[in-house]
Amino acid sequence: MEASALSRIGLAGLAVMGQKLALNVAEKGFPISVYNRTTSKVDETLDRAHREGQLRLTGHYTRRDFVLSLQRPRSVIILVKAGSPVDQTITALSEKRVARHGPSLMPGGSFEAYNNIRDILQRVAAHVDDGPCITYIGEGGSGNFVKMVHNGIEYGDMQLISEAYDVLKHVGGVSNAELAEIFDEWNKGELESFLVQITADIFKVKDEYGEGELVDKILDKTGMKGTGKWTIQQAAELLVAALTIAASLDCRYLSGLKEERQEAAKVLKEAGLKDEVQNVGVHVDKKRLIDDVRQALYASKICKRMDLNFGELARIWKGGCIIRAVFLDRIKNAYQRNPNLASLVVDPEFAREMVQRQAAWRRVVGLAISAGISTPGMCASLSYFDTYRRARLPANLVQAQRDLFGAHANERIDRPGSFHTEWTKLARQTGAGVGAFN
Repeated sequence: MEASALSRIGLAGLAVMGQKLALNVAEKGFPISVYNRTTSKVDETLDRAHREGQLRLTGHYTRRDFVLSLQRPRSVIILVKAGSPVDQTITALSEKRVARHGPSLMPGGSFEAYNNIRDILQRVAAHVDDGPCITYIGEGGSGNFVKMVHNGIEYGDMQLISEAYDVLKHVGGVSNAELAEIFDEWNKGELESFLVQITADIFKVKDEYGEGELVDKILDKTGMKGTGKWTIQQAAELLVAALTIAASLDCRYLSGLKEERQEAAKVLKEAGLKDEVQNVGVHVDKKRLIDDVRQALYASKICKRMDLNFGELARIWKGGCIIRAVFLDRIKNAYQRNPNLASLVVDPEFAREMVQRQAAWRRVVGLAISAGISTPGMCASLSYFDTYRRARLPANLVQAQRDLFGAHANERIDRPGSFHTEWTKLARQTGAGVGAFN
């Protein structure tokens, strides 16, 4: 691109994702300027642009030159480490993690700033049957908030899939080759998704350093970047139950205790605990187990709840992001039927599916517990379902306890108002007490 031409947009921060997005924008025909404090990254990006076909991309080695290369009003996407590095760079329109060939974009902040580059973002976003995977989220940091929640859902999905794998492998005795076939088959139906697809591929990869498949040689310690933790923190702040995501986060913490877990396994074995997993592959109808796990995985996904505009978010998450799945199209349709839907569990279509699948779901969880296999994600989702579907919970006893020791008062089911009761005094008057039964 000629040096005198002004770019429609700029991008600062040329790590892997920054380079990919810059090339994506240029490939779509939009002139773009790029900048990075480490000048070698600028050279590297320019070289890639040249090799990929003289893309309309210019590199700049000073912040001043970078800013002056942009059309007014100047629009800059910043892809640098969160925190002080952002403050030290040009004020960001939004901070996104994006991909080379069509990301799902969740921009927040100034609508005017978004509108100024809407045509660019719509072109570079992933496209699905009902349009580009981008929507204006809202003011301030709402775009980053939604991206955070996306990653929290991602934590939950990955945990549920890992539990399905664990049950099939260690209870059903299913081989990696069979697992690849199972997940390939699941990806043709209601569970079709990016994560199910890549899971099938993972089971097919051989270990280049020895016998068997690579997946069995990978250390069982899960890394994380923090977005799952932030999702749970915000859910707690907003009084929103996010049981499955919380369970997935706890599992990542526990996976980090590798040495402690190894020592625990050794000590408990010496104390008389039998094999780590009980009744492996014994008296199990493998075909039925596979179908039960499929149904349990689907039902568990329905129970992940966040209080957001799921209709539009489900649409933009259908492509270009980790949790993209055909399932999201059904969520979008549910919220089109009822924009005020409190939970997917009470959508008539999803409700029927939950009722149809709950027996298989309970069988899988029960079998896993009997075998000594932890399925915290599935259990958390089932607990959510069993709690949410009950018109009356034992929370009445908790409220009574709170009133007894803290005089917090209670509401009644049969009359309005707030009531405090002298529980201990009245209990002693009646003569009821511990040991009153034989």
